[in-house]
Amino acid sequence: MACCALEILGLVLGLIGVSGSFAVTLMPQWKVTAFTGDTIVLFEIHWVGLWKNCISRMDGVRVCVNHKSTLALELSLGVSRGIMCTACALSVIAFLIAIPGMKCFKCLGNNEQTKNKMLLAAGIIFILTGIIVLIPVSWIAHIIIQDFYNPAIPNSQKYDLGEALYLGWTTSAFLISGGGILCSFCHRTKNTRRFLSPSSHRMNKPEHVKGKPASVCSYI
Repeated sequence: MACCALEILGLVLGLIGVSGSFAVTLMPQWKVTAFTGDTIVLFEIHWVGLWKNCISRMDGVRVCVNHKSTLALELSLGVSRGIMCTACALSVIAFLIAIPGMKCFKCLGNNEQTKNKMLLAAGIIFILTGIIVLIPVSWIAHIIIQDFYNPAIPNSQKYDLGEALYLGWTTSAFLISGGGILCSFCHRTKNTRRFLSPSSHRMNKPEHVKGKPASVCSYI
């Protein structure tokens, strides 16, 4: 029961990571800037995402414009879009591989070796996806911080870290944690088999059980 609970925990963490990967990719809050212009009375917040730019006002009005061309994007945003799409695809593949590999489900019968290999593959892909998510999120955060402390850039063009970046770091932690839990079952199963293998029992048997002639003392 404990192993089954840990498997479900790893799968749930992976599912949260899958949802987070899609949310981070679609959210426009990668770059956030808040300022009050000279001729603007209402406070505005500008959002820059991988797919669109948005302007949100205090009165609740939000206007979003999709990026018309990928070539017109900044290099960091364009590359981050491709990396995050790859991460979303890998996370879905890992989740679909992990489901039939669960010992709680009887999709593949009782073939534990096949199930362990599938859990190991799903765990590795989850960990790889978590590392991939870290790359664009940390890259954009580095650019934002670097530009923020650059005196040559006007204050109106400086950005703050958006909610999507914080969600991306959290998503990466969920993916890596879930993948680590799934990978741990392969090593645990190998140790269990080694302990319960017939050869280990033979090694621990007394000498008179192995087939050697028993001594006189053994009969007394």
